[in-house]
Order: sequence, then structure tokens, then C-alpha cells
Amino acid sequence: MDVSWDDAQRAFSDAAGWLGATSALVGERWSSPGLGEWDVRALVGHTSRSLLTVEAYLARPAEAVEVGSAVGYHLATRAFSGGPAVAARGREAGAALGDDPAAAVAEIVARVVPLVAARGGSELVTTVVGGMRLADYLPTRTFELAVHTADLATALGLPLEVPAPAAAEALRLVADLAVADGVAGPLLLAATGRPALPAGYSVL
Repeated sequence: MDVSWDDAQRAFSDAAGWLGATSALVGERWSSPGLGEWDVRALVGHTSRSLLTVEAYLARPAEAVEVGSAVGYHLATRAFSGGPAVAARGREAGAALGDDPAAAVAEIVARVVPLVAARGGSELVTTVVGGMRLADYLPTRTFELAVHTADLATALGLPLEVPAPAAAEALRLVADLAVADGVAGPLLLAATGRPALPAGYSVL
């Protein structure tokens, strides 16, 4: 289903706001376990990159569309979406948040969300996998914000109160990726109370 640019912006804005609000609740737990080998600071740092890459890519206009959808972006980035380099970038991004990480995240949110709101969605940006329309790239960032802020909330023992527009956008992408990979069946069954997902199942 096609999503309007206004809806995509709202989903992104709400996801960014949820990251900011959740980061504000960390308190003194920045060195507590976050996700995998990341502590909370590194997890928040990695998640903040979903905003910072939008800002960086908006400053790098593309000349042509090379990847035409959010699904295409995720398929194209699979080869380098995990591993030591990603883990290291998360730690570096966490360290870059400085002495007051929550304030740094709030400042990033306040800076980047208006940048997106001022665009029309048709802009071509240069991503790590090539030129994309902003409207096609932005849902990948909303997805990252929603999933990793949920990781953060879990690490902090907070409710998983994903904002509805962001949740809907992220779940659409999950469904589209499952269909693209031919693994929608197990997901459909698990989501409707049938058997749990097989060990290791992921759409990423």
C-alpha cells in the first residue's frame, strides 16, 4: 500500500521523538547492557545515526535513482549490515554523544526532524547503496528508529509503546521484506497465535 509523504514524515517524526523521550529516561544507566555487545550508550549512538544519515544524505543530492524502494535498500545493504564494523560505528556514535547523551540526542532530533519536514519527498539523496528518493529512503530510517528504540526500552525495562504511525510503517516494511524473501508464511502464522517463529528467523 502506498503511503503519503505526510504519513511518512509523521512516522519518522514520531519515531525520532520516541528515541528522544526514551533516551531521557536512561539516567545513570549509559554503561548498562544494551543490545548484544553494545552498552546503552552505544545502542543509543547507533540509533541516533538513523537521524544523522538523513541529515548527511540530504546534503549529498543524487543525480539518478539507483534503488527504488525501502525493500530494495535493505536487500542491497544485507552484505554489510552486520559485523564488527557496524558494532564499532555504534560505539563511536555513542562516544560522540558526549557528556550528556540524552541532551545530544534531543538536539539531533530537534535539528533533523525539521529538515525532513521542509522537504517534499521527491528529492534524490545519495545513500550508501546509491541514489534514492527521500520518500523511499525515509521509511528505512523510521524502521531503524522504531526497532532500536524498542531495543532501548527493553534494556531499560520500559513499556514497548511504539508510536502508532512509526509502528505501522515499520511493520509494513517487515511484511514487504518477508514477502520479497518468500518467508511470509511463518510470520503470518506466528502473528496470529500459531506456532512461534523458527529459530533464527529474520527478515533482515
